[in-house]
Amino acid sequence: MNKSLSFLLFLSLFSMLIFRCTSDSLPGPDMDINTGGENPDDRVVWTGADLTFTKDTGTDPNESANQDRLTDAVWITRGVTGGAIFNAKEESGKANKSTSPIGTKWAIGSIDEIDNLEFKNFRAAVGSPQDVVGKQLVLHLEEDNIYLSVEFTSWSKGSGANGGGFEYVRSTP
Repeated sequence: MNKSLSFLLFLSLFSMLIFRCTSDSLPGPDMDINTGGENPDDRVVWTGADLTFTKDTGTDPNESANQDRLTDAVWITRGVTGGAIFNAKEESGKANKSTSPIGTKWAIGSIDEIDNLEFKNFRAAVGSPQDVVGKQLVLHLEEDNIYLSVEFTSWSKGSGANGGGFEYVRSTP
């Protein structure tokens, strides 16, 4: 094989490799070019019938009956020592003020305003957890790109036998 043919073959293979690597990093049909995030058209919005979830005060957050198992990745509950809610699938025993519940983001507002809401960690969105009762919220389940409405109807204060209780009404698929 002569040198010019070898060089052309090398150049052709090199160009294909560069194009392949570059095209893998370009936004595809499921990406929003402006944000680098998921396309809003790919999100799932739960607007089905309302479901009420209740975790009674003093009950064990490790028992499945005391966890709202929204998806395989998010199980909302609350420890008996008070504090905020957490994701029992990913966290053990109690909430972390800055990250819990892991795998979720929250915003105050209505599901109808989804495009204009600012989603944050639970405490950053609602302030003091005990003040969450009566606030209309939207919950984003990050892994599955699901959005649903949530409104807390009760939040127990205290710890031990008097702590860890809460109730909310949420939308379903």
